[in-house]
Amino acid sequence: MLAFIKGLNLSIFVFFTLIYSYRVVFLLVGLWSKRKKQDSVVIPKMHSYAVLVAARNEQAVIGELIKSIKDQNYPAERIDIFVVADNCTDQTASAAREAGATVYERNNKKLVGKGYALNFLITKIKDLHTADMYEGYFVFDADNLLDENFIYEMNRCFDQGYRVLTSYRNSKNYQENWITAGYALWFLHEAEYLNNPRMILGKSCAISGTGFLIHSDIIQRNGGWIHYLLTEDIEFSISQVIHGETIGYCGKAMLYDEQPATYEQSWNQRLRWAKGFYQVFRHYGADLLKGCLKNGRQGFSCYDMMMTIMPAVLVSIASVFVNGFFFAKAFLHPSYGSAVMKTTLSAMLSSFLVYYGVLFVIGAITTWTERKKIHCPRGKKIIYIFTFPLFMFTYIPIAVAALFLKVDWKPIPHTCIKSLQDVREHSA
Repeated sequence: MLAFIKGLNLSIFVFFTLIYSYRVVFLLVGLWSKRKKQDSVVIPKMHSYAVLVAARNEQAVIGELIKSIKDQNYPAERIDIFVVADNCTDQTASAAREAGATVYERNNKKLVGKGYALNFLITKIKDLHTADMYEGYFVFDADNLLDENFIYEMNRCFDQGYRVLTSYRNSKNYQENWITAGYALWFLHEAEYLNNPRMILGKSCAISGTGFLIHSDIIQRNGGWIHYLLTEDIEFSISQVIHGETIGYCGKAMLYDEQPATYEQSWNQRLRWAKGFYQVFRHYGADLLKGCLKNGRQGFSCYDMMMTIMPAVLVSIASVFVNGFFFAKAFLHPSYGSAVMKTTLSAMLSSFLVYYGVLFVIGAITTWTERKKIHCPRGKKIIYIFTFPLFMFTYIPIAVAALFLKVDWKPIPHTCIKSLQDVREHSA
């Protein structure tokens, strides 16, 4: 039995080391890129865009988003803003109209979710016979705020030939507590140490929630927005990678996003994400596996996306469960020997320390390199490096619950009413 336990723990360690070792390369490439000075490219053409915002009961924040779009350092005549007030029971529609957006109201309690709302909005644009006016579609959430140069910088990359682009996702409320900081720190890491290295190495990036741009050709090819799983962003990303599309990343295009501040809200949101990842894995896993066998950029990108959605955390949970089972058995039946207790306890403690250490290093590196962009008092920045691994550990019960619970799309209330100036007033 002792040999079995040691063999199991060693196998799991080797398994995770092998399949995720490429992310160490990503981290090194991301650090190396910080030393490189990025040259600006003069853009000869300003493309025309439609901005799509799916909003549900967002009257408190949507006005500031629209204001930040209208304040862009980009020709206003080349940006049209469209909002779908989706199953709203408040004044979202009127607030968006007053701010200057074209608004459509949708009431459908059967087809619920951001994907359905986006497709509804795109269909309305087609009905106006204005779809041919737009070369690309931006997708934002109602709680976002855009840096003044966001669209200019995205346009610069779009003009270089990228048909799908994602951006640098910062936080409006990083400083609020360990939960908001946990979210924000992961999104910053995802931007600069996952998507940025992918971009540098010529691989496909992945869209994360909001702040992305899609070429109109893709929307027309798909006949609208066709991704309706609980995590429509990662579903869209994987669908594009499978079809050979290379998603780009524009690190100079920054937006600010509001994160859930209570554990209940965070649980609901991440439960949907976890369930959505399982859905995507079930729907696209076989196609991704086939794509992994292809040579070149697409093969690696398919592998990378496979590692992104693979429920690897369940393997770790199973390992802890098995070690815990044998520890309890040896504790209750001393005849199994103290060696079993020592081995299993050591394995569980070692796993905790290794995972905590890896996440701590990720948080520390990200905090240090992005410190000037994190709008939060210095003391809190340091504290949140230590709480970041704990935040990530809270995914464990969520991942287990998502296996068994029926999960429906639920809106997360947004109450962080801030302008860009308000966000930037916090010491960096």
